[in-house]
Amino acid sequence: MVDRILGIETSCDETAAAVLIDGRHVASNIVHSQTALHERWRGVVPEVASRSHTQRILPIVDEALRVADVRPHELDAIAVTHRPGMIGCLLVGLAAAKALAWRYARPLIGVDHVQAHIHAAFLAEPDMPLPALALVASGGHTALWLVHEPGRTERLGTTRDDAAGEALDKGAALLGLPYPGGPSIQAAAVGGDPRAIDLPRSMLGDSLDFSFSGVKTALLYGLRGPGATAPMPALPPERVRDLACAYQEAIVDVLIRKLARAAERHPVQALCIGGGVARNTRLRERLQTHRSLAGLRLVLPPLALCSDNGAMIAALGRLHWQRGEIADLDLDAIATPQAGGKARRPA
Repeated sequence: MVDRILGIETSCDETAAAVLIDGRHVASNIVHSQTALHERWRGVVPEVASRSHTQRILPIVDEALRVADVRPHELDAIAVTHRPGMIGCLLVGLAAAKALAWRYARPLIGVDHVQAHIHAAFLAEPDMPLPALALVASGGHTALWLVHEPGRTERLGTTRDDAAGEALDKGAALLGLPYPGGPSIQAAAVGGDPRAIDLPRSMLGDSLDFSFSGVKTALLYGLRGPGATAPMPALPPERVRDLACAYQEAIVDVLIRKLARAAERHPVQALCIGGGVARNTRLRERLQTHRSLAGLRLVLPPLALCSDNGAMIAALGRLHWQRGEIADLDLDAIATPQAGGKARRPA
């Protein structure tokens, strides 16, 4: 029997909804980005983001249902991000999902946003060999996970300070590049010299954790001198290109080294990536050419499934639904991610 799951995502600055049919067919995947709203602040302003979600969520859900040619009463379940994220943003998506679940008497499924990024790999390749390594890298999260089976993961390492995407945003700001920083750094780095400036690769001893605050500070000091006391220099385009290239390379290098270290310690068969930084072309190139990592089955989801989207929420939500992990209508928004392990049944 065909099943249809609606997925709703509002954890940060994308208002998204999707309809997934039989766990594999993405019948619709509608995303509205708020980048233009937050550009002036070079970062997401929670109050502005939540207000935009309030205005957009119902039209986005309507569009997802229309494109999928599915009526609300034909849905089997409604999945929604309830953690982690900005509380005001999460609450908007939760309110919409609860209203739909109540109105049409459909099961409500609470989904962990980070776990959904991991599960997006099963949308790209349902038969991904297991166990697998998963890297989730975005503006808010950078972590390594061991995937034992769909929906059962173990966190191996996380960021101790800045996430990779956050570091890219801050580096772009220092170089005078537009927000968001990840795509700007990538575009500016084309043809640049990755050795233009000596930037640190913080490996934190033998840990699988990440730290990107040092590379950001090193770029700042490289531009403004020790202590950042000198004024910001006027940089010619070719210097911006080289610095962007070197900065991107330093961040990607750490991600690759940590993945290689994890693969040495854990007998995995596959490697998958998710999150906004997973769209980075240099990261994808390095994964496919790295001597040890290239020997694994690389699952690189389409770019649309790496950024925040409703399809990944629907996909993991379907798994919870099949297992009977149904949430009550008092499901709460939680700012923090799960520490690891199998996702718990929503309270």
